[in-house]
Amino acid sequence: MTNPIANLASSRRSGNASGIYSVCSAHPLVIEAAMQQSLEDGTPLLIEATSNQVDQFGGYTGMRPSDFRKFVAGIAAKVAFPIERIILGGDHLGPNPWRDRPSEEAMRLAEDLMASYASAGFLKLHLDASMACGGDPERLDDAVVAQRAARLCRAAEAAADGAQIVYVIGTEVPVPGGATEALDHVEVTSASAARNTLEVHRKAFEDAGLRHVWPRVIAMVVQPGVEFDHTSVIDYVPSAATDLTRLLDDQTQIVFEAHSTDYQGEHALAALVRDGFAILKVGPGLSFALREALYALSEIEAALAAPERRAYLPEVVERVMLDKPANWARYYHGNASQQKLLRVYSYSDRIRYYWNDESIEAATRRLLENLADIELPENVISQYLPNQYIAIREGRLAAEPRALVLDRVRDALRPYAAACRT
Repeated sequence: MTNPIANLASSRRSGNASGIYSVCSAHPLVIEAAMQQSLEDGTPLLIEATSNQVDQFGGYTGMRPSDFRKFVAGIAAKVAFPIERIILGGDHLGPNPWRDRPSEEAMRLAEDLMASYASAGFLKLHLDASMACGGDPERLDDAVVAQRAARLCRAAEAAADGAQIVYVIGTEVPVPGGATEALDHVEVTSASAARNTLEVHRKAFEDAGLRHVWPRVIAMVVQPGVEFDHTSVIDYVPSAATDLTRLLDDQTQIVFEAHSTDYQGEHALAALVRDGFAILKVGPGLSFALREALYALSEIEAALAAPERRAYLPEVVERVMLDKPANWARYYHGNASQQKLLRVYSYSDRIRYYWNDESIEAATRRLLENLADIELPENVISQYLPNQYIAIREGRLAAEPRALVLDRVRDALRPYAAACRT
């Protein structure tokens, strides 16, 4: 099958701008919800793992790239999703996990990372060598970044076994997962900086003997002026990105990839696609919706189940996060009450790093099992999941706990699906 991502630029040039959203999550319920949405839409599904989630040693999920592929395939088999419609991608692949080590050691590990993704059949790889490693100056020269990206590409090509991988370059985005400080605006990438990124990477590929691969570099990460911090969202303003988007007018193979598009509305997402930001990354926004759904079910459980039967999921999550603060403590500031609020409600959703904790998984299972054994009154569902209540009343959704969770996650995906159809 031709990789549909490779056609995004030509579609735009023909006047039929279209896009694809990238689901950046390793949670099985999020992935299942995305598959349900894709089945309804009849579209390909792009699922991406990040370099800290999944690497050659297991990442924080405990999965190597080949394990992640099997994990996704298992969910697809359960929901009868055609496996050939799934595109697997790797995000921010490079030396970032080892940036505290000497640069050469970090790059060798990054090359192994690229090879593990390529050999596992991932067909969209983001080459990100932008970060300084041990012994590097604080800010790397653009040419050095490009040379290291070409080196990563060469490692992937050597392991690809003839697969036609497509590549994404560039990395002008804030910290993955949202900004850690309050924001009131975000600088849009300048057209000159984007043009320079393209040129230095093209030259680096040519110098590395990868001229034949360059046509498969199909996107560049830029900052369109969208971001979110813990409590607010900066929405896309098309007029602020006009100079940047004009750069695409004379590009035959490149579109833009937009990160941190979580929580953008449907109109903003549609405008992004129209303006050439054809790949829309979403991750925390989906797991945020998952948390909302599960915590809503916990409130329903409290209303319907005896105290001794309840799973007390929010309390279990809070206890685990306090016992294991490494994934949130340096991101959430303020006094104890402010940090407690952020642990639950921050848009950056650091809870997503904890769902595979054994005690949290057990509490989640118990919650869903408890509610599966109880008839859920629609008037109680209305209080906590109003969109799902409407779907139940209209006969589009079953009043079952898993169905409610999946549909709530799809609430966060539907604006992306609509925008990418424009």
